Amino acid sequence: MHRRTNRQSHVLVFAGTGEGPALVAALADADWSVSVSVVTESAAQVYRFADLKDLHVGAFRSLEDLGDHCLIHAVDAVVDATHPFALKISAQLHQMCRIYALPLVRFERPGWTGPQTSLLSGVEEFSQQSLQGHRVLLALGARHLAAATQAGRAAGATVKARVLPTPAAIRLAGAAGLSGEDLAVLRPLGGVRPGAVEAALCRHWAITDVLCRQSGGSADALWNDLAETLGFHLWKLKRPSPPDTVPVVQSSQELVALLDGLLI
Repeated sequence: MHRRTNRQSHVLVFAGTGEGPALVAALADADWSVSVSVVTESAAQVYRFADLKDLHVGAFRSLEDLGDHCLIHAVDAVVDATHPFALKISAQLHQMCRIYALPLVRFERPGWTGPQTSLLSGVEEFSQQSLQGHRVLLALGARHLAAATQAGRAAGATVKARVLPTPAAIRLAGAAGLSGEDLAVLRPLGGVRPGAVEAALCRHWAITDVLCRQSGGSADALWNDLAETLGFHLWKLKRPSPPDTVPVVQSSQELVALLDGLLI
């Protein structure tokens, strides 16, 4: 890649552990000054040796804190590469960038839809399906389990779920009425061969349908592949669309090219 010299513009990237490191590396390779903001210490570990101006760890307490951070660090543009369903931080970034007249770019992970896939506008739409005799696996965040469990049962299905191995996730699953044989506690894409545990779980429970989110990335691709391989139907909650005024890119090359146009 052509490398520029003496570039002064500072880009602040809000990201997790998925595509974030590759985006940061591409920006640094293009000679941008780059900072990163992540929510947790565990997410920060993948950036410890990156070529960064600053690494912020933790949620911002308010919109004012977010704006002050950008002013103190002389941020020239913001990249929102957070999870597609992280609606709160995305809304805050949009509002803050409007107030401070900062360019905002949204990075979206490519999504997959196949012949076995139906997109839903929300969990309530799932409750309107005719699923009598079906066995549904919920592969959602734990915060959505209660609504999704209720919707699945309203549709006539037997509901199972898998959650992360954390006390909070297990507690939320229990509050949704899922425990014992109806619940699997595991880390997604774990094991020697990513997807093998999920496939075994679907076979063990004789799953006919899976409800997940259209999040893009490796997890989204995995469920698409398993739907084709195992023959279950895949229901995806459609990811929210960013505001029309926010440009969207789907690769690090697109991001660098767009920032070139915005900041030069």
